[in-house]
Amino acid sequence: MKQLYFLFLILGYTLCSGQNPQEKDSVTQLDEVILLDALKKKNATGIIPSEVISAKTFQNYSPVSMVNAMNQIPGVYIFSGALNTNRITIRGIGARTLFGTDKLRMYYADIPVTDGSGFSSIEAFDLENLSQIEVIKGPKGTEFGANLGGAIILNPKEALGSSTNLSNNFTVGSFGLLKNNLSFNHFDGKLRLGLQYGHLKTDGYRQNSNFERDGLLLNTSYQINDKNKISLLVNHIDFTAQIPSSLGATAFAEDPQQATFTWRVSQGFEANKYTLIGVNYAHRFSDRIENSTSVFYTYLDKDEARPFGILDEITNGFGFRTRFSGQLDFLGKSADYSFGAELFKDEYDWDEFENLWEENNGNGSLKGEQFARNKEFRSQWNAFSTFLFPFTDKFSAQFGLSLNKTEYDYRDLFNAGTENKSAERNFKTILLPSLNLNYTISDNHIIFANVSRGFSNPTLEETLTPEGVINPDIAQETGINYELGTNLFLDEGRFQVNLSIYQMNIENLLVGERISEDRLVGKNAGKTHHRGLEIGLNYTWNISENIQVAPFVNYTLTDHNFVEFLDDGEDFSGNPLTGVPKQRRTSGIQLRLFENFYWNTTHQHVSEIPLTNAADVYSDYFTVFNTRMGYLKKLSDHFTLGIDFGINNLFDKVYAQSVLINTQGFGGNEPRYFYPGDARNFYGSLRLGYRL
Repeated sequence: MKQLYFLFLILGYTLCSGQNPQEKDSVTQLDEVILLDALKKKNATGIIPSEVISAKTFQNYSPVSMVNAMNQIPGVYIFSGALNTNRITIRGIGARTLFGTDKLRMYYADIPVTDGSGFSSIEAFDLENLSQIEVIKGPKGTEFGANLGGAIILNPKEALGSSTNLSNNFTVGSFGLLKNNLSFNHFDGKLRLGLQYGHLKTDGYRQNSNFERDGLLLNTSYQINDKNKISLLVNHIDFTAQIPSSLGATAFAEDPQQATFTWRVSQGFEANKYTLIGVNYAHRFSDRIENSTSVFYTYLDKDEARPFGILDEITNGFGFRTRFSGQLDFLGKSADYSFGAELFKDEYDWDEFENLWEENNGNGSLKGEQFARNKEFRSQWNAFSTFLFPFTDKFSAQFGLSLNKTEYDYRDLFNAGTENKSAERNFKTILLPSLNLNYTISDNHIIFANVSRGFSNPTLEETLTPEGVINPDIAQETGINYELGTNLFLDEGRFQVNLSIYQMNIENLLVGERISEDRLVGKNAGKTHHRGLEIGLNYTWNISENIQVAPFVNYTLTDHNFVEFLDDGEDFSGNPLTGVPKQRRTSGIQLRLFENFYWNTTHQHVSEIPLTNAADVYSDYFTVFNTRMGYLKKLSDHFTLGIDFGINNLFDKVYAQSVLINTQGFGGNEPRYFYPGDARNFYGSLRLGYRL
């Protein structure tokens, strides 16, 4: 048992100083609708390495947010300023974005949900409605956009086997938390129907941080015959969230619960209504070729009241995605192939108004005169193909090729006729090749390698000059990813080791310069090297028939640096990349007793984060513990009962859960870098399940 001894040495170290592995989920849910890891992934990616988390990881944390669950994945880190303010970074990509998530592609049930400017909103989806989350790190996912950050694929719940299930999970907790998720799932061999309704309300830890969300998910399909299936997906989210905003170092140290003064007195908030509708038709032409085609529509109506102005946004998007896949005989062997295309277009309308909160007698934001009216038409077209060839029984290679074409058409409608700043921007078609290699040393040892090219588009703000005119000199970021890794199973498969090392060389680095509290502009300013080591260790120890202990450890080590970086005459070459912690460690122990009781304790450690290009300001490192326990009881052949109780931030650590980089102080105020994490808080859930 040397491997087990080694694992616990590392686990003991991390608990004393601060991780998680790739999951193999076998947790039985009360309504039995969570897909198990033993089933195939929904999005077949050939031999492209990816990480999948689902029930076993979700059960470590509160059902309120998926942030902690995704932070268990090595190389993935989500900066979370609030439930509605999340920034996903993968291997340092996206860390320099001030607000929101860009530089990756997000899919929901194989339907693209990244908007035309490249932004993705994970807060638009309820963790309790998901069966699994798949993450492709880096641009190696040819079929999913080849963005530098990679891709995230969210899969909704489905009934497992022929069954009809109804369940309700009710959660209450600190800071006025109330969450309820009602779920119905049915499958009879032909008709598959999933319907979920969720409501979430919390007062929040900080001032001016109330959050309320309602969501409805319909996921249904019908197997017409052996060759044809049609599916419908409808996801609607309606939420309103107050915004406490970030704090400067002094305010953060004095009282992390406080909201920024102007955001508090103006009662800043955002309100979102988001709808996704998608129809998919799958047809199997023969045993050698099949097709899956989706058409989809997205709608977002957003209002955001900020101290410096009120923003009204409406985005209408539509598109299609088609993918052919099959096998063919090549050089005497059967090879897998796929090819397809994806088109996404959206129309983004935004108006800005004065915020007269100072004249509203303490009643918060008040819409004043309009000072901006804009419209942008955005389109992205991706074509892709892959070819997976088994050279031998042990060695396979997958070749991929992706093409991307992006266009922006920006129109300043407010100044039309006087100072028209409208402009078009068509980026050159970019070619993105990829090569994945896989060698099976034995049934328990696999080595993989990847070389791939990726890209990132600039956002709308980054394409504009300070005068509001599109800058034709802004180019897309491009990069080459090199990766080598292994999956190793020891001790009869009970001990799993995942190891990856990578280097990503990025050119035309996009740098955003904040010129006012609500404006930034971009430019290409240099090159970066992203180097890293990712380790996942997982052991399952069946002490007896009724006792199972599963410790896990994840470790991420990064060496991300500016290679060449000149900004306004200052040379930052050689400095660490802003917004990226040097180390992250996540560890935990999952305990199962008599198949009815579980107790999971997790621990996350994040090292200091450089906050300026000059690396003269850093955030403090932090270590946070979470624990959750639960009891599952089958009351009869039809009814089940579950009770959960959890504590977040067990030792009440004061820490910054999100940070801003290169921020500036306006009006004589100090720069506001920090979003405080929640203090210690409690939650409990009662779950009832009924199965016909």
